[in-house]
Amino acid sequence: MRFPLSLTTDMAGYMIKKKLQRKQRFPLVLMLEPLHACNLTCTGCGRIREYESTIKEKLSVDECLESVDQAGAPIVSICGGEPLIYPQIGELVRGILKKRKHIYLCTNGMFITKKLNQFKPTSRFFFNVHVDGLEKTHDLMVERKGVFAAAVEGIKAAKKAGFMVCTNTTVYKETDMAEIDALYGYLTELGVDGFMLSPAYGYAAVCSTNPDGAAEIFLTREQIKQKFNEAQGLFKKYAMNTSPVYLEFLQGKRDLTCAAWASPTRNVKGWKGPCYLITDEHHLTFSDLLHNTEWENYGYGKDPRCEHCMMHSGYEVAAALGVNARLGDSLKMLRWQLT
Repeated sequence: MRFPLSLTTDMAGYMIKKKLQRKQRFPLVLMLEPLHACNLTCTGCGRIREYESTIKEKLSVDECLESVDQAGAPIVSICGGEPLIYPQIGELVRGILKKRKHIYLCTNGMFITKKLNQFKPTSRFFFNVHVDGLEKTHDLMVERKGVFAAAVEGIKAAKKAGFMVCTNTTVYKETDMAEIDALYGYLTELGVDGFMLSPAYGYAAVCSTNPDGAAEIFLTREQIKQKFNEAQGLFKKYAMNTSPVYLEFLQGKRDLTCAAWASPTRNVKGWKGPCYLITDEHHLTFSDLLHNTEWENYGYGKDPRCEHCMMHSGYEVAAALGVNARLGDSLKMLRWQLT
């Protein structure tokens, strides 16, 4: 199976329950950012710029766990910032696992080896390591030499200790898809369990401070379609965690409606509204975000800030929820999960 059986059955059961309750909107993945501090200054990162004034602030473990309860989503993506520099990261992970949630810990990988003893292998926990290319390219994108090598050592250590590891790769305007092919081949040899491939999006925080630089790296909607059509061969060659319906959307073969409410973001300032990329307000509670956001005003063709966005936190969840479903999609998604 592409994912652990517990994740597949928990997600399916959760979605069936919500639909039987006739819920119109409900979260699938909580994007939990306990801090925004990071040991790197990656070229395309908006967080360290948008939250510069609160970069030293952290959520407490209790605040994080309360947020997990408020959202109720079956999956928690612990991100940031660099979550492995969060002082109570081991305690936080244990607390979330006790709630029977599934965790993707999104990390640059540099501290995996050092912090590995704070975690125990389980089918409910993944290290999700960000890798944007082979050594030269990746170190250029994160603006520091040696990061790729440290991430690889972290992946090796995690796999040796019995952990599940996946990787997340961002496709920029200058990304060579042949290099991504070589990268995935190398990571497969290391035992990586799955791959996510995601386009580079124009964070407002990056675009406003450096519009020329943003234009050089971020992709338009048409450029995303071109890049992902170039990558067609990768999708059958490697264990992609990106669903076939979402990939069809990225290739321009179908339309999807953004479901940003299904991947809410909680950080030091509150519940980020409306979505991971756009900040119009920080809400005190998840309920306030969900019920007091005018969702109909956002999305492609409605808000100019959404014009080039095809982000997984809005559209991958839409694919999972069956938004804009076509005949045969359910079978396609089932076959993908079982292979």
